[in-house]
Amino acid sequence: MHPTEAARAPVARGDILELVVEKFADRGRSLARIGDAGFVVFLEGAVPGDRVRAQVRRRKGRFAEARVLEVLDPSPLRTTPRCEYFGVCGGCKWQHVSYPAQLEMKRQAVVDALTHTGGLDLATLGVTVPPTMGCDEPYFYRNKMEFSFASARWLTDEEIATGADFDRDFALGLHVPGRFDRVLDLHACYLQSEWSARAVNATRDFARSHGWEPWDARQQRGFLRHLVVRTPAHVDERMLNLVVSRHDAERMEQFAAFVRLALPETTTLIETVNDSPAQTAFGDSRALFGPGVVHDRLGPFTFEIGPNSFFQTNTRQAERLYDVAAGAAALGPDDLVYDLFCGTGTITLWLARYARHVVGVELVEEAVAGARASMLANGVDNCTFVAGDMLRVLTPDFFSEHGAPDVVVVDPPRAGLHPRVAERLADARPPRLIYVSCNPQTQARDLAILGAGRAYAITTVQPVDLFPHTAHIECVVGMERRE
Repeated sequence: MHPTEAARAPVARGDILELVVEKFADRGRSLARIGDAGFVVFLEGAVPGDRVRAQVRRRKGRFAEARVLEVLDPSPLRTTPRCEYFGVCGGCKWQHVSYPAQLEMKRQAVVDALTHTGGLDLATLGVTVPPTMGCDEPYFYRNKMEFSFASARWLTDEEIATGADFDRDFALGLHVPGRFDRVLDLHACYLQSEWSARAVNATRDFARSHGWEPWDARQQRGFLRHLVVRTPAHVDERMLNLVVSRHDAERMEQFAAFVRLALPETTTLIETVNDSPAQTAFGDSRALFGPGVVHDRLGPFTFEIGPNSFFQTNTRQAERLYDVAAGAAALGPDDLVYDLFCGTGTITLWLARYARHVVGVELVEEAVAGARASMLANGVDNCTFVAGDMLRVLTPDFFSEHGAPDVVVVDPPRAGLHPRVAERLADARPPRLIYVSCNPQTQARDLAILGAGRAYAITTVQPVDLFPHTAHIECVVGMERRE
């Protein structure tokens, strides 16, 4: 920042400000302004309509970031958080905001991204962003949760205030934001299911009573690393996956006997060995009992889910998301579809019901193998799956081999499309382009490269909430080529 610009900035790090919060902003933050020039201050945890005392944490050129010290006058959009761990746990950061207000926050995030990052004049283009499609039940919506063991337990202010003598050397729960080594010892969680909480509590009691050592992330030692719980939405099956640092046959036999007795609803128990420094729940897996997989349905399709499989975490909202994508594609029985970044083929199969043929492309070979297996298991015969890096796969030869697509659907990672992939799609000019994204910012950036509002008319914009109480948002944008 130029020195003269710094001198004009109305705040400095450490300043205490009284602010009236104006609106929601990107990444779950809120925005307030100060001074005649409307200098922007971003806040976390504040709600539009709040009057707060806040302290500036950093200043970056034309804006500052601050943390709320005190809510002087609460916004009517606020509500009482359901969870006792709210404000400390990193799982839900928006439980203090009413669910309708959360949905509006996410709609506004899409509007802001399309306008500021994508450079689109929505009014001139005649594009309206409708209300975010919300969950019927914004709690207990996840079909998978990953809990961490730690030898360093983080105590909440309420726990400290009791004066009780807590065991700080063992925790099973979720990480405190920004602390890779500290874990909240959760006894309740409203993200997955009541059974999930019961499984966590039972596992903790068993492990502590047997003296099993939780993982020390700093010293890179210990036995217990993670507990992964899968509870399918449409199929009455349950998976527990105990991730450990080394195989111990005697311990695993003890734990399996305990789970059969204490958690008889468990249909399969997995042991996964992760002996690497990486703080992940992946490794070599084997079934201690049961088939080693669970199943779930998306629409009419049944999918097999292993311990390391990716599957949409919110099953019911994923079905709505796919319905929106299929509607935006406006498929006909003669259409050829490309589904790029197809993962395990869930969208591919969904679209195949309405099209002549769907070609799915995905980098991860294991995911492609799963997609082919799901296609066969569900009796679908009009899909082709290709494994490879999109930058190398999506060439003129690929278009020649598989045919010119009538519709291209892309659902890339949060980072969005590689610029050259976006350019190749823009050059190919398919009649319809459907962009499904979990990151409105990169989506808007890519839409500009693809020619949204110029080469393509925007026909659909629909935010869908798959993750209530967080800032995450899925969005479907449908486009038709201008002739």
